[in-house]
Amino acid sequence: MSNKVSIILPNKEFIADLYYWLYEDEVQESAKWNGPYYARPTTELSKEEYVSKPLKIEYLYQGIPRSMYIIHEGQFLGTLHAYWVSSETNWMEIGICIYNPDYWSGGYGTSAFKQWIDYIFNHSDLHRIGISTWSGNVRMMKLAEKVGMQEEARIRDARIVNGKYYDAIKMGMLRSEWEVQYDHKTSDR
Repeated sequence: MSNKVSIILPNKEFIADLYYWLYEDEVQESAKWNGPYYARPTTELSKEEYVSKPLKIEYLYQGIPRSMYIIHEGQFLGTLHAYWVSSETNWMEIGICIYNPDYWSGGYGTSAFKQWIDYIFNHSDLHRIGISTWSGNVRMMKLAEKVGMQEEARIRDARIVNGKYYDAIKMGMLRSEWEVQYDHKTSDR
């Protein structure tokens, strides 16, 4: 698959776009799928204050940033994230959010997510990475499967969305599976 998008470190050029999608977008369509059981982020900062505050890139592990931006033809589409489930055991999970629904189901997320996985495995010695989602987010489960992840756990009726119970889903990929699937060599790091 050709890369439909670029993934880049967070920068000031797109910080106003991020602010819009997080705090100003009235529809918040992505919030209906991206962890809808969590409270939405809030800020007391105005857009001007948010944009003008210093931007600090936080690295979690061996050059892996906490987040990256997804860019298509100079336009901000969304973010990629990494976070520790357990830093003591090198258990890291990742996520993706494309805010504008006009870019859903067009291969943009697949391109970005594959690049994110490649980036993480190429810049670290992590043994595995995974995701957490909910059974109502079928697109996320299909995306994870498309890039080579497999379902590792299903916790029944663990998430409530709009008054209905859904399963919590854990999917993951081992470095060895990534190396075989994408013909990568560990020594290339």
